[in-house]
Amino acid sequence: MIHLKRGDDMDRLNKNNDRRHTYDQLAEIEDDLFRELQEMRGESILLVTESDQLNIFGQTFRPVFCGTIFEVKHGHLTLFPINIKLVNAPFFQFPTPLSIPLEKIAHFTAGFDCNERIPIT
Repeated sequence: MIHLKRGDDMDRLNKNNDRRHTYDQLAEIEDDLFRELQEMRGESILLVTESDQLNIFGQTFRPVFCGTIFEVKHGHLTLFPINIKLVNAPFFQFPTPLSIPLEKIAHFTAGFDCNERIPIT
């Protein structure tokens, strides 16, 4: 049996409350993002994910996507149709809907014209 002083108990309780408060703040931010994206359903969006680079079909590319918001669920966003901005094929249209976890979204710009050329280096 371990006996803690009252101060130790309070410190541990405060740390747990601080951690819980942080989780609550993160959940609130994710809910705000979810609501914002939900309102933009059917609109085009330019989206960048956290990864430095991704690989699909043996092609390495920067995580820059542009497409129409098809579906928004708690935890992920689905784009379709979607363009993957490849260096050698800047308008490559992915053949199926693509879902991206909300926590992996680093940046997005709503109302972006997917036919717009942007430099990818």
